Amino acid sequence: MTIGRRRRRRATRGTALPGTTDAGEAAARAPRVGNPALFAGLALLTALVALLDVETGKDLHLVPLLVVVPALVSVFGTIRQTVGVATWTMIVVVCSRLVTGGTFWDVTISVAFTALACFLGVGSCALRIRHATEIARLRSAAGALQRQILRPLPIPTEQILAHGIYTPIEEDGLVGGDIYEVVESPYGTRVIIGDVQGKGLAAIGAGFAVLGAFREAAIREPDLTGVVDALEDAVARHNAFSAQTGETERFVTALVLGFDGSDRVRAVNCGHLPPRLLHEGAARALPLRRTSVPLGMAELSPEGRVSEPLDFPPGATLLLFTDGVTEARDASGAFYPLDTRLPRWTGLEPYEVLDALHADLEAFSGGVRRDDIAALALRRTTAAESRRTRASGHGARRAAEVFSAR
Repeated sequence: MTIGRRRRRRATRGTALPGTTDAGEAAARAPRVGNPALFAGLALLTALVALLDVETGKDLHLVPLLVVVPALVSVFGTIRQTVGVATWTMIVVVCSRLVTGGTFWDVTISVAFTALACFLGVGSCALRIRHATEIARLRSAAGALQRQILRPLPIPTEQILAHGIYTPIEEDGLVGGDIYEVVESPYGTRVIIGDVQGKGLAAIGAGFAVLGAFREAAIREPDLTGVVDALEDAVARHNAFSAQTGETERFVTALVLGFDGSDRVRAVNCGHLPPRLLHEGAARALPLRRTSVPLGMAELSPEGRVSEPLDFPPGATLLLFTDGVTEARDASGAFYPLDTRLPRWTGLEPYEVLDALHADLEAFSGGVRRDDIAALALRRTTAAESRRTRASGHGARRAAEVFSAR
């Protein structure tokens, strides 16, 4: 996941930093217990076992039980630590057997068993570290993939500043079925938030198809409805390919917004939840009178999609979210009362609204997730912020140059 202020700090790093994978591998190989503490504990344990061995006499030898120590160290120690403990165990057990005596085969079998146990402990440690290193590499690759699918937040443009939270339903997952994107184009800023039907890799594939189409169409199409038509075509193509490969066809609910710097925002709603406006101490749902069918289902509706204007005054926060927010439940099964909670946070900054929303959701649901959660908090940029965005040389100007050169 990107959650709260701490996750947003991590998300703003953007592309992978040099050495990120090496850092993960180093952490996998790093010792969890320092050498002084480990070998001091080993010496204390050896002394205790030796003392008990003396007290029990010749009828019961306890020193050979030290063969389990390398196996225990292999769970949390490094290879060097495990080898050191195994060497120490071999020395202690062999010396003990030579002192206590016994038949040749009795001593030989005892030493051989100790050597085998130590070897297995070192081998187990090496396999554990190898597996942890591979997991670190996979997580690094998954993080790079996440940055290609969902851009880190916040995202500034000339018209708005977008903060957000993103929490996949899978605890260890980085990307789920919810999608979002903010694109600065020659026609203003275009924003999408959506929810792909279903879960798993197939849902991620459909979401990636929508995002790829949106990133291109948001810059190319002058009308917001043209952008949505391109998204519909992308989902239709994805479903056609899915049918050929035997996968389930999917639809995507989406809300697409267009910002041109005025007090109004254009919106096309494709079966998605209406946004909430937080302004002047009040929070209300913005009415969307022309809600059309989700992406991928246009052939089921005789009416084309149209855009409609919504109020977006200066200083207001526009909250977009997926149904993972409104369908979160408490222990009794009651749904999360979003509209009764939002008025508490109308005086907060956008990122503070998201922090409060996420904390309240976690407390309400007891940390139990039933769906992916995505939310964007948008606010119009000030004149100074807009000038800084234009001076950065990215966004609409660069996109216009790319497309005009084609």
